[in-house]
Amino acid sequence: MNEKKNEKITSREVDFAKWYTDVCKAADLVDYSSVKGSMIIRPYGYAIWENIVAILDKKFKETGHQNVQMPMFIPESLFNIEKEHVEGFAPEVAWVTQGGKEELEERMIVRPTSEVLFCEHFKKIIKSYRDLPLLYNQWCTIVRWEKETRPFLRSREILWQEGHTMHATAEEAKEETLRMLGVYRDLQENFLAIPVIVGKKTEKEKFAGAEASYTIEAMMWDGIALQNGTSHYFGNGFAKAFGIQFLNKNNELETPYQTSWGVTTRMIGSIIMVHGDDHGLVLPPNIAPTKVAIIPIGEVEETVDSLTKELSEKEISYMVDRTDKSPGFKFAEAEVKGYPIRLEVGKRDLENGEVTIVRRDTLEKQKVAKEKAVSTILELLPVIQKEMLERARVRRDSMIYEASTYEEFLDHTRKHNGFIKTRWCGDEACELKIKEDTTYKSRCIIREVEDGKCVCCGKDAKYEIYFGKQY
Repeated sequence: MNEKKNEKITSREVDFAKWYTDVCKAADLVDYSSVKGSMIIRPYGYAIWENIVAILDKKFKETGHQNVQMPMFIPESLFNIEKEHVEGFAPEVAWVTQGGKEELEERMIVRPTSEVLFCEHFKKIIKSYRDLPLLYNQWCTIVRWEKETRPFLRSREILWQEGHTMHATAEEAKEETLRMLGVYRDLQENFLAIPVIVGKKTEKEKFAGAEASYTIEAMMWDGIALQNGTSHYFGNGFAKAFGIQFLNKNNELETPYQTSWGVTTRMIGSIIMVHGDDHGLVLPPNIAPTKVAIIPIGEVEETVDSLTKELSEKEISYMVDRTDKSPGFKFAEAEVKGYPIRLEVGKRDLENGEVTIVRRDTLEKQKVAKEKAVSTILELLPVIQKEMLERARVRRDSMIYEASTYEEFLDHTRKHNGFIKTRWCGDEACELKIKEDTTYKSRCIIREVEDGKCVCCGKDAKYEIYFGKQY
């Protein structure tokens, strides 16, 4: 791999946090705004999000979901209906108290999530078993008043999707919860090339108001976890609080069961932190808005036109850098932007009937006959996608440690970041002690167990679980 680093980017070995923000800026993904804690997503960053939206939206519709749009504002009285939900979100709520020159009769919340809005609507439209299941999804922004913010990872205004569904039975709702978790996993691994660990959140960490929350946990290059999506089974707690009922086939009133699930632009942050390097962004081909960057060197327009025509016919997205910058500058810029393939078309190479193809993930170069350039690119793109996932998996697995005693657990936290797989009794006191002693939080429960001892208290273990630091 070419060892020359981009001067705009701090080495990730030196300062990972600074490296991350440098890549976000250098790759033209975001800019800061005068609204503290909120970011401007620039066209290139938004194009990545548009690709994610297109993939998920297609999957949602294939599984029978419909898109809707709910209001941005929630009256305080409506928000207060479900007590546990209110307590969970209260610290992050943004309030609206005035409209124009008038004080509002009732405070409004700028939505941090939309469960109560959907429940209010569901009460009006659900009357019979024939109305179920209701499978809705919303693409929107939410506001959570985060104290510490970082581009994509934590922002006060967040782009996301939130699915909300209602079902006649608990079994159907539970099945939906896990089905959508599977959709998220497919996106992570087969499009973002990010291996994830899937499991159930502890009672302490589950979504406010849910009976059970499930998560996909990704590990960043520095060994710190990022929760990249969640899916929640609500049971019928919200439905009961809002008085939602339907007539079953026996003409008897029942309460439906509910799910909610969502992902955000945080996933773009995970792409950066899993795959990026000191040259900049590295995008998996399946999510890259531009798959090929063509760099003409000298008077080579005829060949470039031929190549772009062929790329268009094969539906491979590309850009041509026709600026008057030096070739070296263009190469560096293509690396910063993370285009999966760079195609160098130089006058000297063309004298031999060749062009140069450069893989962004490895920076490996190869010269190929110009007639074979596009076919070689077609062969390379899935190889790059597969190898990026495998490299990420190998790195993640190298930072998963096991601990059977508390001293082993503490020793791991002192020496390195990563996930620690261990056994836990299920007592929140142990979960809190581990966090207090190490800053490590429970990531997800893998499975129930009938053997082993809790790593913290030594009592009989109930679960195998992952702990880790988090962004």
